[in-house]
Amino acid sequence: MLENQLLKIAQDFGSPVYVYDAEKIEYQYKRLTNAFKNVKHLKINYAVKALSNISILKLFNTLGSGIDTVSIQEVQLGLAAGFTPEQIIFTPNGVSLNEIEEAAKLGVKINIDNLSILEQFGTKHPKTPVCIRINPHVMAGGNANISVGHIDSKFGISIHQIPHILRIVENTKMTINGIHMHTGSDILDIEVFLYASEILFETAKQFKNLDFIDFGSGFKVPYKLGDIETNIEELGEKLSAKFNAFCKEYGKDLTLAFEPGKFLVSESGRFLTKVNAIKQTTSTVFAQVDSGFNHLIRPMFYGSHHDIINISNPKGRERFYTVVGYICETDTFGNNRRINEINEGDVLCFKNAGAYCFSMASNYNSRFRPAEVLWYNNEAHLIRKRETFDDIINNQIEVNFASKKEKQLVK
Repeated sequence: MLENQLLKIAQDFGSPVYVYDAEKIEYQYKRLTNAFKNVKHLKINYAVKALSNISILKLFNTLGSGIDTVSIQEVQLGLAAGFTPEQIIFTPNGVSLNEIEEAAKLGVKINIDNLSILEQFGTKHPKTPVCIRINPHVMAGGNANISVGHIDSKFGISIHQIPHILRIVENTKMTINGIHMHTGSDILDIEVFLYASEILFETAKQFKNLDFIDFGSGFKVPYKLGDIETNIEELGEKLSAKFNAFCKEYGKDLTLAFEPGKFLVSESGRFLTKVNAIKQTTSTVFAQVDSGFNHLIRPMFYGSHHDIINISNPKGRERFYTVVGYICETDTFGNNRRINEINEGDVLCFKNAGAYCFSMASNYNSRFRPAEVLWYNNEAHLIRKRETFDDIINNQIEVNFASKKEKQLVK
């Protein structure tokens, strides 16, 4: 998307507003499938939690993708978007047995990462195949909050507990149809990924009725010019060779599955905000925008970097600004950034705003969540309306507080 197109979207739909480029999403999907073209059976399951707008899900459906879900609501959203139950895998953590049973009734693939839940589910539903999420005890990821395969993680069943899994399978006569792992996000060293894959292959040998092996995701995308990213082509070549060799040894052509979210949608997204005020202090020049961590929390939550450009003055003289929001706590989007000169009323564009941005937005400070727009076939399509005050109070129930004096008068 060009800067003038983004400016037109900000003018037409107001700010703040999220904008997603369908062409970039399609490019990333094809790039991933091409990287693993040497695998006979490949399944990409888009991680719904990254960006769950139903139009985005429908776009992935047209590409041939499945979806990875972590809540019963995401399962229902996927079905509403037109995915068949067979195209959906349910990979929750810490949910009740009832929620897993509810998903199973809908016919989706089930992924369990808890010995207790596995035994309970297998005892009640031995004829329903399940996938098992393994914790390989491999530390990977760009931040402690997104590293989920290490020994202290709440995710997955430890590889050291495989004998317990086998005992449950034997006792319940349930079928294990898949093995799954996810070590973390923003993985750069593909050797770490390949090392974890060897652990998963060794685990898979313990189960004789597998249909697929799910390697999760965690591929890093670039956040700024010259930034490093996961070499997906090299990973595809090396992991495909290992996977094909394993299938030959296993005696069956299994499906190689992934569940990328950020890799597919992060770079497609732009977040547009308007500058409310320029505030000069004794040490800093603040650009204060009409948004905050209620709309984009990743910089404050993860310390993530989002390039910020002034699309209203792209050729202006560069100055240093600290870009902040309007929330009543510190909500700094970018500290001491070199940006083309900013004036009040300018529109700033935050890059890499496709993944875990709108999906983590809130109504904090009773602010409205922003609109979402999909740029598709060189046209802007509104895919979520901006909230209104009615949305804020819609589910609230008012209590009639009569004073004691008023009650006495009624008597």
